[in-house]
Amino acid sequence: MKRTAVAGFVAGNWVNSGGVTSDLVDKFTGEVIAEVAVTERAQVHEAVEALAASQDGMVLPPRQRAEILHRAAGIVQLRRTQLIAAVQADTGFALSDATKEVDRTAETLTLCAEEAKRLVGHMVPISGAPNAAGRVSYTRCEPYGLVCALTPFNSPLNTVAHKVGPAIAAGNSVLLKPASLTPLSAHAFVQVLLDAGLPPEKIGLVYGPGGQLGKWLAEEPGIGYYAFTGSTQVGRELHRAVGMRRTQLEMGSLSSTFVCHDADLEFAADAIVAGALRKSGQVCTSVQRVYVHETVEAELIRLVSAGMGREVPGDPGNPATTVGPLIAVSEADRVEEWIQEAVRLGGQLVHGGMRRGSVVEPTLLVDVPDDARIVASELFGPAVVLQSYASLDRAIAHANATPFGLAAGIFTNSLDASFRAIEALDVGNLYVNQTSSSRADLMPFGGHKQSGFGGAEGPAYAIRDMSREKTVTLTMP
Repeated sequence: MKRTAVAGFVAGNWVNSGGVTSDLVDKFTGEVIAEVAVTERAQVHEAVEALAASQDGMVLPPRQRAEILHRAAGIVQLRRTQLIAAVQADTGFALSDATKEVDRTAETLTLCAEEAKRLVGHMVPISGAPNAAGRVSYTRCEPYGLVCALTPFNSPLNTVAHKVGPAIAAGNSVLLKPASLTPLSAHAFVQVLLDAGLPPEKIGLVYGPGGQLGKWLAEEPGIGYYAFTGSTQVGRELHRAVGMRRTQLEMGSLSSTFVCHDADLEFAADAIVAGALRKSGQVCTSVQRVYVHETVEAELIRLVSAGMGREVPGDPGNPATTVGPLIAVSEADRVEEWIQEAVRLGGQLVHGGMRRGSVVEPTLLVDVPDDARIVASELFGPAVVLQSYASLDRAIAHANATPFGLAAGIFTNSLDASFRAIEALDVGNLYVNQTSSSRADLMPFGGHKQSGFGGAEGPAYAIRDMSREKTVTLTMP
């Protein structure tokens, strides 16, 4: 039976559409679990106009922003069980992944609250300029006004918090457009903020297909800043459409992890399995390509295969499940096709490879040629390709030879190897003795090349990027 339609939040009110809805389905069973009100063009404009107007009359002071965000973090913890259920309903994540998503959201909001009180400009040493006697100069941080947050399905609460939280902390109003596949988490998040005391005129929520709503949002001149996480193609289109307005784009990836001959192989294997299978591999930093020194290749294959064998794929409603379904059956079909192509091209399937409905088994492949899509493109699925190397420098060059540069990891006990990787890898985030999927929420997070553009995520960094700096000079008469 269908639930009540999930409503948008426009001009301070929960609103339905003019009758157009989309079905939200359970990612494991395919059953319809909710109807989502698709936001109309006029409602998008109304939301933007109301949010922009709210900035003219009321920019919340930093102390009030911090208090709201602190309360929101507390409410997330109080509603932990309900929010975990919303994330699971939206995504099909295993219980462990949904739990981490909610717990990290509380942490991110707390970080935003703390940083809201630290947002300051700086003194300008104008006394060092010629003829500057009697002058004092400083900078102050001011909000852009209205931030539009466009968020992905694979982090339906925490990525929302990483965009909405800093925007509020910087004094902006926010319009949230979540992924069409994950509306329940966004609805619950906006309700958390309202219950924490955020004025209703400071937040908006719209639903609908990204191609349609994204175009409408890009056309709205009242939006001053766009914070986006998604594919490189869509990020590039958004950047072209919004022109000279500020953007924060976190885009595609093809992450690599290196295992040197002197690494702790059991530690590395456990981390690789966890980093590859978190959220069923649907993470931009997921461990997809592993480069291992040829002298320890056989042992690492054995350890990773054994680790995958301990995982439990299946129904996310079962607490024992560790690898749930992909976001759609079509995505599971695609991942299975890429795995089969790798085998046809000469790769060896060591573990897994089977698909049941929308669930793909944890999969390990070796000896896969470079022209296979599972080597050359971002997979977004629970599979790892392991490649051996004799020269670390050549392995790094191979990893760099992609359009992307988001994250990488290296396991080694050698300072020389560590610093060779630090110097040579063209990525925005590098983790020594961790995998590519080792982000902490307080870190700056952004990619090089086609993986990122504009400001970094991470509350302290995003808050400053979502602020404009004004220089003020006072002259004493």
